[in-house]
Amino acid sequence: MNSTLRTLRERLVLVAGVATLLAAGVTGAVARPARPSADELLRQDTAAIHALGVSGVQARAVGPDGRESVATSGTADLRTGRPVPSNGSFRMASTAKTLVATVVLQLAAEGRLSLEDTVESRLPGVVRGNGNDGRRITVRHLLRHTSGVHDDLPGYTTPAEYYEQRHDVHRPERLIARAMTHAPDFPPGEGWQYSNTGYVLLGSIVRQVTGRPVHREIEERVLRPLGLDRTRWTGVSAALPRPHAQGYQLFGPGSTVDVTDQIPVDHETAFATTTRDENRFLRALLAGRLLPPRQLAEMKQTVPVNAEVQQLWPGGRYGLGLVERPLSCGGTYWSHEGGDGGYITLNGVTDDGRRSVVVSMSEARGDSPEHILEQENAAAALVEHSLCAKGHGPR
Repeated sequence: MNSTLRTLRERLVLVAGVATLLAAGVTGAVARPARPSADELLRQDTAAIHALGVSGVQARAVGPDGRESVATSGTADLRTGRPVPSNGSFRMASTAKTLVATVVLQLAAEGRLSLEDTVESRLPGVVRGNGNDGRRITVRHLLRHTSGVHDDLPGYTTPAEYYEQRHDVHRPERLIARAMTHAPDFPPGEGWQYSNTGYVLLGSIVRQVTGRPVHREIEERVLRPLGLDRTRWTGVSAALPRPHAQGYQLFGPGSTVDVTDQIPVDHETAFATTTRDENRFLRALLAGRLLPPRQLAEMKQTVPVNAEVQQLWPGGRYGLGLVERPLSCGGTYWSHEGGDGGYITLNGVTDDGRRSVVVSMSEARGDSPEHILEQENAAAALVEHSLCAKGHGPR
């Protein structure tokens, strides 16, 4: 992992020769190597990701003055070779967990629920059996992935499974019931394990509190106030808003499949977005435009992630629907990546909300742990370089 990151960083160093200045017969000083601009860094990093074999890449970084740097690499369609749209739609996937967490914390600020409410008090009888006990699991546990609820969402691992399952519709009740057939991973609050099912439960709690599905609350409370008109709930539609790159999944050597056409498993939080909208959301959230100070501070109270996820997020810690990661130039940044249906997106925003970056890749190289880590590291390097670029990152 370290050698991969080091190689990527070395690609981004501009090697400057020694400049000899002759003035009055005296040899001048050696010139300092030029530092690449934010635009150059972004172009080089998107090209480095494409060079790994990722079909298409789009990235957008926003500096403290609001100026945007945009770069694309590769192709949006392996059949036609058309270019990647610079602000094309992609599936938001797990980044929508931050949207869900924002709505839950808004409801807490309004006194309509408490983070210490138990699942049983909100969804009586839903979490029980095989050692699962909703009386011991709180809303905070669900938000932070410390509930112990086992994850058992449907998914495909081969092209045949993709074609068989791509249009299946999974109701939240059924997804939760699947998890209840397993024993908990650990007692509530005594471990950390990423649980999509935990956020399905949170969506059900939002519906119980408000009487409306969680996607409607997200639209009313976050998307419309921020003017994020390119972020849309796709629900049980298998299509994406245009323009968009095709999403591909690498299942193995010579087995790259277009998996764009599919219904997300958790369709209640199935949103399509763009790099511009995702940047705007993250910046508004960290700038305090969506949550009161108390709730934003709660969101940023983190715990360590487990050893497996540490490989993907070195030094990473999880808050309430938000991930904290260290920056080599000092301080930390906040993020929540997402991956679904061939689209993998990493992002980052500084603590003050003034600098941000989003990179969306339209191919998931998920055939081996090595490819997964290689792609993750390359995208994380892009995020770090953008947030630490001259004039952008903390020093």
